[in-house]
Amino acid sequence: MGALTLSAVTKSFGTVDVIKGVDLEVQDGEFCVFVGPSGCGKSTLLRMIAGLEDVTAGDVRIDGVRVNLTPPAQREIAMVFQSYALYPHLSVRDNMGLALKQAGVARPEVGAAVARASAMLSLDPLLERRPAELSGGQRQRVAIGRAIVRRPKLFLFDEPLSNLDAALRVHTRIEIARLHRELNATMIYVTHDQVEAMTLADRIVVLNAGRIAQVGAPMELYNDPANTFVAGFIGSPQMNFLKAGALGRRGETLGIRPEHLQISREAGQIGGTISHVEHLGGETNVYVHTEVHGLLTVRLFGEHRFAVAETVWLTPEAGRSFLFDAAGERLRG
Repeated sequence: MGALTLSAVTKSFGTVDVIKGVDLEVQDGEFCVFVGPSGCGKSTLLRMIAGLEDVTAGDVRIDGVRVNLTPPAQREIAMVFQSYALYPHLSVRDNMGLALKQAGVARPEVGAAVARASAMLSLDPLLERRPAELSGGQRQRVAIGRAIVRRPKLFLFDEPLSNLDAALRVHTRIEIARLHRELNATMIYVTHDQVEAMTLADRIVVLNAGRIAQVGAPMELYNDPANTFVAGFIGSPQMNFLKAGALGRRGETLGIRPEHLQISREAGQIGGTISHVEHLGGETNVYVHTEVHGLLTVRLFGEHRFAVAETVWLTPEAGRSFLFDAAGERLRG
């Protein structure tokens, strides 16, 4: 079991409110990702769940038990940090089994737990090495293995892939997703990278300035954003925001995804000049400067030939736009 409940949770540092009344239910076995820009409070919220930060007000419950005053070591959680936090003088085997050894678990049981985790993570050839003899990706796998051997109720990940290169990030992301399926464990994962959030999460919690902006499945947030913050944060390239009135639409702002903006050299609703083109192989991003709406992005699938300074016309696809009011909230209907 590993259900988590946050009820009106707040965190203040002096007079500064960092977390401002968060309510959240994470189900047993769910992969939940906290995402948002730097300073939004996602890591602070994770540390409150872990017991590394005190809760100013509200309740943190794990499997229905209030843990506000429970020390981190007694919360049955395991945390994987960005910095790996491995002991340099210990082997991979000893790093992975240390927590169990310190808890007084019998040596055969420790060995069996390490062997299970090592097999899951393909660490068997590395068990006698020390951290200095490992690559960054191998060290992160050891840190994950150290968490697995403890069989916690909750796995907490604090931006674990930030120190890895792009190719290794993709590989490790796939490994974490596989582990979640095999372990059927509750995982809470913090990242500023929306690609990690979209590809790993059962549900994403989008945080903005210490508050939850929206909670939902990845494609729910992409296709049905509740406000301009979520609409602009989820999706790459990010959503275009246009002046609705200039297009004869009610509402203050019209949002449209770059892939739903048509481009033509002949005619369209919005005239503009190409300021930049990104050729990415599988897709082409065209950035168009317009007088009324500013810089707009068009996402085209495949290779397309457009030139900087070329005059083009843009037209939003019918039925694919979103309307928002002056406060940035979604207008429906």
